[in-house]
Amino acid sequence: MTASSNYHLRTWASAAAKLQQQGEGYVLVTIVNVKGSSPRDNGTKMLVSHDRTVETIGGGHLEFLAIKTARELLTQGKQHQHMEEYPLGTKLGQCCGGRVTLLYECFAPSEVQIALFGAGHVARALVTILAQLPVQIRWIDSRADEFPASIQDGVKVIVSDQPENEVAHLNPGAYVIVMTHLHPLDYAIAEAALQRNDTAYVGVIGSETKARRFRMRLQYWGFPQSVIDQMQCPIGLDTVAGKHPMEVSVSIAGQIIAHYQQRREPGISDNAEAIPIALKPTLQKQIGYKEPFDQ
Repeated sequence: MTASSNYHLRTWASAAAKLQQQGEGYVLVTIVNVKGSSPRDNGTKMLVSHDRTVETIGGGHLEFLAIKTARELLTQGKQHQHMEEYPLGTKLGQCCGGRVTLLYECFAPSEVQIALFGAGHVARALVTILAQLPVQIRWIDSRADEFPASIQDGVKVIVSDQPENEVAHLNPGAYVIVMTHLHPLDYAIAEAALQRNDTAYVGVIGSETKARRFRMRLQYWGFPQSVIDQMQCPIGLDTVAGKHPMEVSVSIAGQIIAHYQQRREPGISDNAEAIPIALKPTLQKQIGYKEPFDQ
């Protein structure tokens, strides 16, 4: 279940505010110049997102083309402005006879997507920092009552009975931060993220002992060592000590910021094929080795 995924908005301004809060992109289409007759006046606006429109610039084929152009701009994933003039004649199937110039303002979501699994004390502190950055955040937990009543802009809350399944919905190049209330769930999420083999970062909160057990289990199930080594556990900067939730969150945020600033591209285009888990454990099972469960 996705919190606040269904809503009805009647004005472009309220829609823009809601989409910004959820970290989603949109295009604002504005009539900036009218020559002759037109169904709407200068200043009329329409908002276009990937799955909806709010308000209208007059309908007809002009609006159809405007929506098509707006969604093409959205797919580019970049902040962009574009102006285009349209004759309202027989070619557009409109008989107004005038000319309309439209301004397209594309407000693309951040290319950096962070998925934060868990809504405990450290996660709540971490969100207050991450929400101030130019990133889009998906905050995921199975416990709806763990989320605060007020959610910062750019944070999309997702309540899911199976948080590990949300990994499949992330963008290539996403940053995955794992800190749930259950170690087995932490492992399931980390495994799903590593199996995709196209995430920019997979970090799991925990001790060296937890990290060692997770790595042993990944190895047991056939993950290549090069993929296992991509998992950061413990997470955070070594130079930032302390166990208070805000101290830990500052350490983690610092590591994430340093990582995404160093990357030229947010995705990993040359390594986007998922690695299948081995159908069964190999040599280790044959010699009586037991799977290293966390608990």
